[in-house]
Amino acid sequence: MSTNSQASPADAIPQHWVEHLPAWLKPFAQLMRLDRPIGIWLLFWPCVLGLVLGATSEDRLFTSWRDFGFLLLFGLGAIVMRGAGCTFNDIVDRNYDAAVARTRGRPIPSGAVNVQAAAIFLLLLCLAGLLILLQLNRFAIVLGAASLLLVAAYPFMKRITWWPQAWLGLTFNWGALLGFAAETGRLDWPVFILYSGLIFWTLGYDTIYALQDRDDDELIGVKSTARLFGAHAKVWVGGFYVIAFALMLASGYAAHAGWLFTPLMLLVGAQLYWQVKRLDIADGINALMLFRSNRKVGGLMALAFLAANWFV
Repeated sequence: MSTNSQASPADAIPQHWVEHLPAWLKPFAQLMRLDRPIGIWLLFWPCVLGLVLGATSEDRLFTSWRDFGFLLLFGLGAIVMRGAGCTFNDIVDRNYDAAVARTRGRPIPSGAVNVQAAAIFLLLLCLAGLLILLQLNRFAIVLGAASLLLVAAYPFMKRITWWPQAWLGLTFNWGALLGFAAETGRLDWPVFILYSGLIFWTLGYDTIYALQDRDDDELIGVKSTARLFGAHAKVWVGGFYVIAFALMLASGYAAHAGWLFTPLMLLVGAQLYWQVKRLDIADGINALMLFRSNRKVGGLMALAFLAANWFV
């Protein structure tokens, strides 16, 4: 590992606890994006929705110690596998990241971690993820392992399609399927409706995120929905959010959600509307702020699904 000092990435949270880690450990924490926890939340919330929907589909309350054990396992899994995905992405994208202002401070392009050390770290994270996955039932284990194909392909999508955000939606929301399978040992159509809705949610929020890099992406030839939609990005994000909201409502109704589900989901709709209303596609700081607000959206969705389960 290089001894070069590393500046904090441009989109990291200022004064984050990662800044106070020992010098040898800090770059690996940054490689996992622990200083940017929004990705962990966006990976975790679909898991929660899948777990709760699974319990609701079986007409039982999400209140057992087993349920809360799953929450802990999936929380740890979100941290570990988000870290593994980011590490793999940074290994593959190291030359692209070095050419983009927002990402050139990341550990690999900055020289704080070399590729060999990153690869070893990736292997350790994958082993940790495997240990977590092995705590689930056999069907869920196979389903979880299948997600690695999506994770491995994702870094290459921005090279071959204008829709890498769609592939991210397939990948980042796999936890909804996995959570449902962990609870039930199967997959039913309500969770496929939920999964579809979450994909459209990701299409919206990751298009917002990609607005930060449009100019740099154009210079280096990286594709994204933000570049594809251009001046119409705001309209597309709004459309994605409308479809996402409708599908997530449908998934709850399909699983016989309780009476509190609809009013709480209206808060989700209001938050999504607020994002579209506030979005300035020419302002990278605005885009990052709105992207991060999706942690609240996920929390509100989880609250709605839990209320639907507890108050039938």
